Amino acid sequence: MLTFEVINELTLKVTCEGRDTLITKAGAFIAGENPGGKNYSFEKMLLGPGGSIGQALLGQFVRRIAGENIPLMKVNMNGNSTTYYAHYGQHVVVYKLAVGETVSVESENILAFTNDCDYSVRFLGVGVLSQKGLATTTLVGRGNNAYVALLSDGNPLVISNVKSRDTLSVDPDAVICWFSQSGMGDPQIRADISWKTFIGQASGESYAFEWSGNSPVTVLVQPSERGGGVRVGID
Repeated sequence: MLTFEVINELTLKVTCEGRDTLITKAGAFIAGENPGGKNYSFEKMLLGPGGSIGQALLGQFVRRIAGENIPLMKVNMNGNSTTYYAHYGQHVVVYKLAVGETVSVESENILAFTNDCDYSVRFLGVGVLSQKGLATTTLVGRGNNAYVALLSDGNPLVISNVKSRDTLSVDPDAVICWFSQSGMGDPQIRADISWKTFIGQASGESYAFEWSGNSPVTVLVQPSERGGGVRVGID
């Protein structure tokens, strides 16, 4: 059995009792301790999570064309141990999914998750003026130990309309993830494009993810925007 804990905001502590398996971002391990000889080992996941070779190959293909193909590794734990994981000093957020609860997350913001999470990639839409937001990695809780550890470039902002049913609007390049109990919490993709966009007079906020009050979600946003998105304009 695995439990997740955040240490000093920047490090994930994973405590294992007995035998278990952890999936992490490749190279994220920074330290470990256990009684006796070292009882955990690392294995690169060449095809990613999947119930069979066919599913794994299909999943890898989808992740590659969607830009969600992060390198993952498996940590095989064969006894009680404590291991630690981090990624370039980014902040770590831990969440335990309820059975059936879904988190949709940018692949680069995944640090680790347990085997009680089902992993897949979904397409959200096409025609967005960014390389981000076309697809998302999805983790669904299917057991009582469905831990997820996420990365944030700075302390994240948490906004929710689960109680208020307000409309939420978020820059896709700042989104870390969104949680939905029903699994139906995908955002609408709103574009704000006019003739000014094509003469270099765009506001810099030409598109957004938007959730209405009919889509109750909790969204994590990092105080930093990703680079690399396609921008429309004429010099």
